[in-house]
Amino acid sequence: MTRIQIDEDAIRRLAALLEETGLSEIEIAEAESRLRVSRATAATQVFAHAPGAATPPGAAPPAPVADAAIDASHPGAVTSPMVGIAYLSPEPGAAVFVKPGDKVSVGQTVLLIEAMKTFNQIKAPRSGTVTRILIETGAPVEYGEVLMLVE
Repeated sequence: MTRIQIDEDAIRRLAALLEETGLSEIEIAEAESRLRVSRATAATQVFAHAPGAATPPGAAPPAPVADAAIDASHPGAVTSPMVGIAYLSPEPGAAVFVKPGDKVSVGQTVLLIEAMKTFNQIKAPRSGTVTRILIETGAPVEYGEVLMLVE
């Protein structure tokens, strides 16, 4: 087994360069070696913490429900098609797309996932009622992660 050599000084220099330039990610490659350093940016946090981002009156924020027993094979699972940051409303201060108890139609936008500075609409895969929302706005999500249930 080949052991990967880690150049800690190079990583520290790249991390300092990220901080200095405000970049969120940097990668260098030389011959067959490649080193990539990335960090969470303030921009990914602004959406969830922006002034005036409170939920409007009458639109209670959905209560996330952690349930390890729900997997992607559940017939009503809305899963993430990508890695990114999930948002339950179209913009800070706006009402959420859906909340538990709402009826949705197939193809209706139920949330957004930001990936590579692009907001991707996640649509309901079937018609039904939103029974659970398993993530919070601003939460990082993984490919295949169950985000909500529509039954």
